[in-house]
Amino acid sequence: MSAVLHTTVVAEPVAGYRLSLRRFARNRLAVAGLAVVVLFLLFCFVGPLLYSTDQTHTDLTQVNLAPGAAHLLGTDAVGHDELGRLMYGGKISLLVGLASGLLATVIGTLWGAVAGYAGGWVDAVMMRVVDAGIAIPALFILLVVSAITSPGALGLIVILGLVSWLVPSRLVRAETLTLKNRDYVLTLRATGGTHGRAILRHILPNSVSTIVVAATFQVADAILLVAYVSYLGLGVQPPSTDWGGMLSAGLTAAYSGRWWLIVPPGLAIILVVCAFNAIGDGLRDAFDVRGRA
Repeated sequence: MSAVLHTTVVAEPVAGYRLSLRRFARNRLAVAGLAVVVLFLLFCFVGPLLYSTDQTHTDLTQVNLAPGAAHLLGTDAVGHDELGRLMYGGKISLLVGLASGLLATVIGTLWGAVAGYAGGWVDAVMMRVVDAGIAIPALFILLVVSAITSPGALGLIVILGLVSWLVPSRLVRAETLTLKNRDYVLTLRATGGTHGRAILRHILPNSVSTIVVAATFQVADAILLVAYVSYLGLGVQPPSTDWGGMLSAGLTAAYSGRWWLIVPPGLAIILVVCAFNAIGDGLRDAFDVRGRA
C-alpha cells in the first residue's frame, strides 16, 4: 500500500511537469525570453573570451571615441572599450541578480513552508514578521545599507537576498496550507513521520511550480534593484561596474551626443528584465492547472 501511494505521488508530479514543459514551449513570448537570457549569459560570460579588453586600467589616448572598427561600441571617459565593459558589467549584474534571487527564494521558501505547515500562533508570528518587512520598501533598505557599507558584488547578493524573500514566503505559505492536508502528508504523519520529512519530502517537492515562478520574478527584481543603487553610486565600486553603474557614468555624456555610453546598458537592462518576466509569466501559465482543459 505504501509503495503504491509513493509511486502515485511521484508519477503524477513527473507527468504534470512534462505537460507543463510542453505548454511552456508553446508560449512564444516565454521561449523568446528564455532565448534572450541565454544569449546574454553567453554574451557576458563567453564573450570576454572572444573579445578581450582591459577593463581595469585607463587609457587617456582612447577617451570618448565613437563606435568604429577598433571599438565597436566606442569608449568611455577613461578609455575603456564600451562593448567589453558591457560584457564585464553584465556579468556582475547577472551574477548578483541570479544569486540574490536564488538566495531570496530559498529563504522565503523555507520560511513560508514552516509557517504554513506549523499553523497556529507560529504561523501568526512568522507572517506578522513578513507583513512588517513588506511595509518597508526593499529599495529603501537597500539604499540605506549600501550607503553605510559600500558593498561589493557579494555584499549586494547578501543584502538583496535578505530584503527580497518576503513575497516568496507568502506564496509558498499559501501553497503549503493546501498541501499539508493532502492524503499523502496525513498518511506520513499518521505513520510517525517527522515534520521535517513532511516538509522536505512532500510539501516542497509539490510546491516546485510556485517556487520556480517566484524565483524568475525575484531575479528580474534583483537586477532592477542593483541597477537602481548603482545608478545612484551606491553599488559596486570602480574599477568594477554593472549596467546601472554604466548608466550613471554615461548620463552626462549622453547630453553631449555620446549615446553609446547610455543606450547599450539601458537596452540590456530592459531586455533582460523583460525576458525574465516573460519566462515567469510563461511558467505561471504552464503550471496553471486550470488552463489544462
